[in-house]
Amino acid sequence: MEKSAAYIPSLPENKRPCQKIRSAGSCIFYSMLRYFSGLFAIFPPFLGQNAGEKTLPAMIGFLVTAVVLPVLGVVVVARFDGLEKLGRQVGPRFALVFAVLIYLSIGPGLGIPRAASVPFEMAVAPYLPEGSNPVLWMAAYSLGFFLIALWLCLNPGKLVDRIGRGLTPALLALLTLLFVSFLFRGETDVAAAQEGYREAALLKGFTEGYNTMDTIAALNFGLVISTTLGTFGLTEKKDKMRYTVLAGVLAGSILAVVYAMLSYMGMCSSGVYPVQENGAWTLRCIVYQVFGGTGAVLLAAIFTLACLTTCVGLINSISQYFSTLFRKISYRAWVYIITFFSFLVCNLGLSMILSISIPILNAIYPVSIVLILLGLSHDLWKGNRFAYPMTVTGTAAVSIAFALGDAGLPLGALGQLLHRLPLYRLGFGWVCVAAGMLLLSFGVNALWGRAHAAEKCVTQ
Repeated sequence: MEKSAAYIPSLPENKRPCQKIRSAGSCIFYSMLRYFSGLFAIFPPFLGQNAGEKTLPAMIGFLVTAVVLPVLGVVVVARFDGLEKLGRQVGPRFALVFAVLIYLSIGPGLGIPRAASVPFEMAVAPYLPEGSNPVLWMAAYSLGFFLIALWLCLNPGKLVDRIGRGLTPALLALLTLLFVSFLFRGETDVAAAQEGYREAALLKGFTEGYNTMDTIAALNFGLVISTTLGTFGLTEKKDKMRYTVLAGVLAGSILAVVYAMLSYMGMCSSGVYPVQENGAWTLRCIVYQVFGGTGAVLLAAIFTLACLTTCVGLINSISQYFSTLFRKISYRAWVYIITFFSFLVCNLGLSMILSISIPILNAIYPVSIVLILLGLSHDLWKGNRFAYPMTVTGTAAVSIAFALGDAGLPLGALGQLLHRLPLYRLGFGWVCVAAGMLLLSFGVNALWGRAHAAEKCVTQ
């Protein structure tokens, strides 16, 4: 099978042990930064523009799901040596289904089409001739984009990795320059918070962080980190965890600072121009305000290359996963399938993709959060065989019901019952259900233990 051009770059083998360890740490740090920064720049300014004067609490909630939980997710999956082993704590069928849903979400279902559509919104759409058909232009652009991605996936090499390693620092540097320039040259006017941020800005920001998809991506990425550290001679679990945590904290801290800068610019611009259609347009307005058309083109070019490398890495890793899951279909065939499906979804447009992603992420994210928290505190539940299954099942039931209701599907009496849960209207009804099911699992486990002991006595 072709090797993935994914997220972990290779290093020379002629390094001393201490050099290898330092290189491994550096490698993991840059890889995490790249992995969790593919589309990070479009969401914070959009949040700031909508939250206005409520940006600070909204950003705190956003940072939890966009930075803290992804780092914790990487640590947990590295601890369990893969998402599958973590999912098996719930059950083997759940492990398979959940892993497939994760890969489809970050891949052809949402992640890849979204990554491909962002450059179009920033680099092409603003410059289309008056009266032109944006649908046709989008089709032509996405066709070229995915043909290049397809070629790179079928001809793996170090090109994508080398480009990717340089693009992330360049993008971070450009955004930092944008922020500094904005402080001196940007027009500022903070508006009142839009609907949704007025009552519970913190919780709204928390759910807006779902859009980054970094928490569910982290569940896939954790094993990659663990495997990579092993190739550098770090075989002890405690050593792997140490370097994973250090790299995660450092990468997360940098992203948190960048998020804060971007959200600040969005907040200060909230009264300057109307709320935009999506985050790509918000960011472009800010860049155009500070740097003019030249700066907007430069940022769009860097974004295009960054999103291309992100898509190539995702197509590679997901194709490899499905080729091992369904062995009758080759890696190359999966590359064609995933690329084609991503092309079709991409042509729905960024705004449509983002609107579709909301109910899907509302269903998946709570389960991911609960799974991460249970994995972090695994030692507390070792003797409770029902902790994972009951807690995750309860969370999934409520989050799926909320997602269906939020999508406009009638739930009848069930919907009326669920609306009685605390914070359900805000998308957090699963919290009390998860806590209740976790407590109940101890009682069920105790009863099961007594029944099992009694059965043993009878058989003896």
